[in-house]
Amino acid sequence: MNGKISNLWKKDGTKSVTSSLISILIGLAVGAVIILIMGLTNSNLGMRSAWEAIRLEFLGLFSTGRNSAGALTFGFNPVNMGDMLFRATPLILTGLSVAVAYKTGLFNIGAPGQYLMGTAFTLMLALGIPTEVVPAPVVWVIAFAGGILAGALWGCIPGLVKAFLNINEVLACIMTNWIAANLVTWMFDGSDFRNLVESTKSAYIYKTSYNGVQTAKMGLDAIFPNSQVNGGILIAIVIAILMYVLMNKTTLGYQLKACGSNRHAARYAGIADKRNIVLSMAIAGGMSGAAAALYYLSGNTEFFWNTYQSLPATGFNGIPVALLAVSNPIGVIFAGCFMSMLDVVGQQITNLTPYNEYISDVIVATIVYLSAFSLVIKMLLSGRKRKKLAAVVTEPTGTSGAAATAPGAAPLGDTRPVPETGEVGKGGDEV
Repeated sequence: MNGKISNLWKKDGTKSVTSSLISILIGLAVGAVIILIMGLTNSNLGMRSAWEAIRLEFLGLFSTGRNSAGALTFGFNPVNMGDMLFRATPLILTGLSVAVAYKTGLFNIGAPGQYLMGTAFTLMLALGIPTEVVPAPVVWVIAFAGGILAGALWGCIPGLVKAFLNINEVLACIMTNWIAANLVTWMFDGSDFRNLVESTKSAYIYKTSYNGVQTAKMGLDAIFPNSQVNGGILIAIVIAILMYVLMNKTTLGYQLKACGSNRHAARYAGIADKRNIVLSMAIAGGMSGAAAALYYLSGNTEFFWNTYQSLPATGFNGIPVALLAVSNPIGVIFAGCFMSMLDVVGQQITNLTPYNEYISDVIVATIVYLSAFSLVIKMLLSGRKRKKLAAVVTEPTGTSGAAATAPGAAPLGDTRPVPETGEVGKGGDEV
């Protein structure tokens, strides 16, 4: 049993998951400390409110409000659960967008622009094709495919300039983000897609339900009644699984990762590096476009068409999701759900305590900061083991201290060739 646990701990994936969990726990602890400090230093808050906010920080997803005595109550809350899954849908897909690009050696900070392009084409197709002529389910499929294709084509732009002009993809993505923001605003400006029926909603595009196009609930509304959840979360999970298979079980995935590890070595091995760079960014863009498509095809969300002033936060939120998941497509599913859970927790803290929801932003920021140093955490986790191995090599049982510490001396009974001076550490690591 101990041998199995030891072998499991040696795996790189185990250390990656552990480092992510450590990041989450530290982030939650930092949030709790901040809440506690605010409660103790502000007479209007007090220790009681601080304790309630801390409980909601950890159990807010299961909050059911307050009872008649004013005490917090907890249990299965279908609305919170369903809303968490609904919000996780775009986060999972934008997280996949960043993760896939990172696996291939690229940093896709262009997810917001790809998300916007996916939004624009999804809404134009879903609202522009009359459902009196084309059945609504067919329109849904066309709009979903159109959103993916629009995001993929927009993702190709930084991929092309990276592959053929060697321009850093981060700079190219930043430029395409703002081009997309202004382009989408121009496309909707003066269009018939703006909500002119409700006079207070003219800055928004119609919901897709206005044309009878929305994602099917697939039975989830019975499990999570009165929530926003729909079948989009199931589609996102299937896409994540398919991306895992693509990246880890196919020749294409191997080629993409080979280009990410060393572009020049991959080219020497006969892999078309330029094609794979463009293809990886296209796949990443398609994931962002799919995120936008599923979010707005839900039929209960509105798009603010005047986008040139800001970029969608969902695109950027894919970065911490990918970091927390260590760019693993299956891990992205859980990381996306966790991040959306923090949104729900922030709302519960705002509604049930004197604190505001921005405490959840502090928690996310701390987790993201620590996730960026996941490699350091992994090194710390494995550092103690390496020290023990080095001690076994340099101080074997039954030898004198002088013999054990002599430069280039081999342990007693060791018949391996003695490494040359300067390579002792390397030999010790290979024990």
